[in-house]
Amino acid sequence: MNYSVISGDIVSSTGLHTQDRKFVEENLNDLLHNLKQEFNVYGRIIKGDYLECVVPNAAEGLQVALAIKSFVKAIPIRIKTYKSEDNRIKQFKTHGIRLAIGYGELSRYKPEEGVIDGEAIYLSGREISGETTYNKERIVIKNTLFFASKDEKLNKNFQPLLALLDVLLSKATSRQCEVLYLKLMNNQEEEIAKRLGIGQSAVNQHSTSVGWNAIEEAVNYFKTIISK
Repeated sequence: MNYSVISGDIVSSTGLHTQDRKFVEENLNDLLHNLKQEFNVYGRIIKGDYLECVVPNAAEGLQVALAIKSFVKAIPIRIKTYKSEDNRIKQFKTHGIRLAIGYGELSRYKPEEGVIDGEAIYLSGREISGETTYNKERIVIKNTLFFASKDEKLNKNFQPLLALLDVLLSKATSRQCEVLYLKLMNNQEEEIAKRLGIGQSAVNQHSTSVGWNAIEEAVNYFKTIISK
């Protein structure tokens, strides 16, 4: 049985104030609870800024990854408390989190014991470890969404798709990311409007601006290919 395992690390987490790092971790715990409820995802946080998630239905891997990405980008960090020229904070607000989807088998998976071992988690972990920007003064981030499997054809098929989604999300505002996250969590626009306290027309506008139609097509394409 194949799984999608998502590994991720918060971009520029060391540049955040202690209070904001704690706030991000608290939000990540809420996110994992929500992902468990909606997708039966098992997730854990390591050292406050590193995430590991197992998606039992591998075809939902991209949907879950994009939900994580949009959720983190919408976390309200207190920008006014940072220097305007702080490149690390700008990178956090632009990218939020770096994510890799590892697709493959797990030799051991016991969520009740916190055990994840096998090909899928090795693949995702290696992708992330090779892209870290920890302790670099000058941060240059080219990509923050990755896919890794033993199937090179599959990797090549998904690479341009994830690169385009990466660009799309990097340009999204905090409010657009809030709406996107809730849509990826399978909420209807009427529900989202009530939850955010805005009109349904505003929800629709944010959805259009963030490129929801293209994102939804990408998610469905991933599901179709992985389900084959």
